[in-house]
Amino acid sequence: MTSCRLLAPLLPCLSLLLAMLATTGAARADEVAVAVAANFTAPMQKIAAEFEKDSGHKILASYGSTGKFYAQIKNGAPFEVLLTADDETPARLIKENAAVAGTAFTYAIGKLVLWSASPAVVDAKGEVLKRGRFDHISVANPKLAPYGAAGVQVMKTLGVYDSLQGKIVTAENITQAHQFISSGNCLLGFVALSQVLKDGKIEGSAWLVPAGLYTPIRQDAVILNKGKGKPAAEALLKYLKGAKAKTIIESFGYTLSSS
Repeated sequence: MTSCRLLAPLLPCLSLLLAMLATTGAARADEVAVAVAANFTAPMQKIAAEFEKDSGHKILASYGSTGKFYAQIKNGAPFEVLLTADDETPARLIKENAAVAGTAFTYAIGKLVLWSASPAVVDAKGEVLKRGRFDHISVANPKLAPYGAAGVQVMKTLGVYDSLQGKIVTAENITQAHQFISSGNCLLGFVALSQVLKDGKIEGSAWLVPAGLYTPIRQDAVILNKGKGKPAAEALLKYLKGAKAKTIIESFGYTLSSS
């Protein structure tokens, strides 16, 4: 009873202290809306889980084509961070005052593969393109998806684009291109290495397209205006530069920028 009387004057202070601690914790934990290039879906899901665990912040991720995200951002979409499949879109958004200058950096360099869900369809040198013995080839929309643009560039470089043009099935993004191939609607197509790499091995058959046949796919991240000054947005970009995120990125077949 005596101890209760002694503590009684302190109870209001203790209650205030607990309330302040709860408020501080809530202020620390935040949500960040992130637009992510479709090819980076699997790595981002892993990175998000680790980031949320390590930082307390929550990621609200949307996945799609870089070109569509650009249009949505220009139309006021509430994204705070953008992870693209190119380095041109972030630079363009910064120039147009829609993204924060000085925040863009290359978080990954992508690799293009010609892939079939069936074994023995795609040979190790991509000669299947020159033979053309297939009905459909899937390519993401080159106007919206950098990996689609790279696929078209490869076919043009090899001199087979004109002969294959009637067989091309244009997907909305790289995820849909993968779906067209994995479902069997297209025998083969161009996708990101990260989409078909499982435990270090490629399922089906694939040709890892030599880097010299297409413009390097430098994938940049940037803080958008709606994320300016937001701790969760800044924390995410810092996390992407850290060792844990880099290990995950490389495990999906991407290379890291030296700059």
